[in-house]
Amino acid sequence: MSSAHGQLAWYELMTTDAAAAETFYKAVVGWNAGDASQPGMTYTTFLAGNTPVAGLMTLPESACAVGARPGWIGYVVVDDADVYSVRVTEAGGQVHRPAADIPGIGRFAVVADPQGAAFVLFKGITGVSVPPALPDQPGYAAWRELMAADGESAFSFYSNLFGWTKADAVDLGPMGTYQLFAAGGAAIGGMMTKPPSIPAPFWTYYFRVDSIEAAVSRLQAAGWNVINGPHQVPGGDWIVQGLDPQGAMFALFSPHA
Repeated sequence: MSSAHGQLAWYELMTTDAAAAETFYKAVVGWNAGDASQPGMTYTTFLAGNTPVAGLMTLPESACAVGARPGWIGYVVVDDADVYSVRVTEAGGQVHRPAADIPGIGRFAVVADPQGAAFVLFKGITGVSVPPALPDQPGYAAWRELMAADGESAFSFYSNLFGWTKADAVDLGPMGTYQLFAAGGAAIGGMMTKPPSIPAPFWTYYFRVDSIEAAVSRLQAAGWNVINGPHQVPGGDWIVQGLDPQGAMFALFSPHA
């Protein structure tokens, strides 16, 4: 396996108003934006400084027609998108979009784990590098979080597929255990069994900002409010979750209140 296998390396927002979303995230997160469009498809990259860290595109009308809603999805690097699509289904997951090429970039497939949380399998072509993982830098992904129907079986699925390992576990009392996981190094995220009030499993991606207070001020100045937080998490860092203007959930992280 390649050293990048199993890394969550890209984050993509599919939304109903890409222009409005670009304006919002540039203001709140502090990203720059670049054009990475392909023939027949408009695609915007979000940049931390000059480094692309995430993408933005318009939800196809066909997807909206069958109930797709704006949201973020993460790309997991694999050695072969076709092979791992098969492994996902063999493990009880689903393939929402079979493996296909992104000209000049790589090959991808949109899949879901056995509990329904969606993610993307991605294999880059030779010469296409994975964006650096710099969780201590503003604009980069700092944390990844799965709310699962069953946290333990969800971890087994991802561990068997990508080689993720358990890091620390945080006892949340009546809410259960928050299991941190690693992908070849330090912990990069956590997962747990969702509370009954959450209707379905999903992934959330936390992007680092200068401070949570400043980010919340920018969020409110843009006319939108938070849905959870701000609050401090074990270890002393601060997080906040919100909905963007098109209804996609997003999350921010900072060591500073």
